[in-house]
Amino acid sequence: MIRILIAEDQGMVRGALTALLSIESDLEVVAEARTGPEALAAALQHKPDVVLTDIEMPGMTGLDLAAALHEKGSTARIIILTTFARSGYLRRALEVGASGYLLKDAPSAQLADAVRRVAAGGRAIDPTLATEAWTEPDPLTDRERQVLRLADEGRTGAEIARELKLSEGTVRNYLSETIGKLGARNRVEAARLARQKGWL
Repeated sequence: MIRILIAEDQGMVRGALTALLSIESDLEVVAEARTGPEALAAALQHKPDVVLTDIEMPGMTGLDLAAALHEKGSTARIIILTTFARSGYLRRALEVGASGYLLKDAPSAQLADAVRRVAAGGRAIDPTLATEAWTEPDPLTDRERQVLRLADEGRTGAEIARELKLSEGTVRNYLSETIGKLGARNRVEAARLARQKGWL
């Protein structure tokens, strides 16, 4: 029996995924979570074989969840299930140890097959995204991404500096570097461009 944790903030989608996977005789949903932190706690408690997670969730993204589970020594295999058909997200998912990346509009039969393949040690990646992921590399460093994400939330330079324990000058340098790398006019445009590419 393959034990699964589903992390998805939309209740109807989470319920549908649970129902869909529970039909399969060899799959069992052992826990559900609505937020990233809930998913992390549930994964450490229930020790599922596979964690099926969305990217955008309150408190912690699916990518952050994958990284946190890896850091804590979890052996759960991660599948990202998302609406975001962005190669940048796929690259980042693979970098943090995800074994699968599927789109929510894929045929439902693919999901159970993907869970089985990933649980057996393989990969399950949307084929069109797999090709795109390596054509345009992500130019941002993790720190640049953190600063830009906080700026996109409307934080001031001083607030970002406090949260990340940097000087305001360093924050300005990171933003300037990011804007330059993305060929943007300002931080708002830089955030929009990075989000479109799946880099933020």
